[in-house]
Amino acid sequence: MAKIRVSYEYSEAEDKSIRLGLFLIVCGILSLFILCFCWLNPTLQNMQSKPANCTVISVRRVEEMFECVFTCGTDCKGTSLYPCLQVFVNNSESNSIALLHYNEQQLVLNPKCSYVPPCERDNQKNRDSVLQWQDYWSGEGSSQAFTCFFNQQRRPEDVLYKASDHERVLLHCILWPIVSLLVGTLIVLLTICARSLAVRAEALQKRKFS
Repeated sequence: MAKIRVSYEYSEAEDKSIRLGLFLIVCGILSLFILCFCWLNPTLQNMQSKPANCTVISVRRVEEMFECVFTCGTDCKGTSLYPCLQVFVNNSESNSIALLHYNEQQLVLNPKCSYVPPCERDNQKNRDSVLQWQDYWSGEGSSQAFTCFFNQQRRPEDVLYKASDHERVLLHCILWPIVSLLVGTLIVLLTICARSLAVRAEALQKRKFS
């Protein structure tokens, strides 16, 4: 009986599918390393923040004005000014005075001020937004203790009013690289399986008519 020869070469479409799958696998691995280095490590450090009871000691506005960037369209940007409000609180956990910040993002954006308003083109609107925050902490907020969050190792002189959404950051750090890895692996495996089935079908077809 003559030996049946079957072509094992991949077609152009199959070759492209395998390359696409390998590309997604490489991207998944690289993005996993990059995201873990840029996001996961700082996030794990931030997750060490502890809740504490804080009470307002003093509220003041400094003379210095700070710039913020507003957008007014697709290609429209500008800068405006807002006053700097500082709210000092007593941290019951460390029994020390700390500067209150609204959240982690605002602390990074401006570590000197307690509140960074949503940036508006009109300086007066920015000022009014800061004044509302000042009125609250000078009145209702100053009369009662509230839960704040602090990290003794990283920033013992600052506390946060709102805890950061660490779970969402961790989800993005892990989910999308894994999805890329799984999709790439699935494409490669399906392409190889489809080619293997095609080769077997071709062999059976030739064997049938030989």
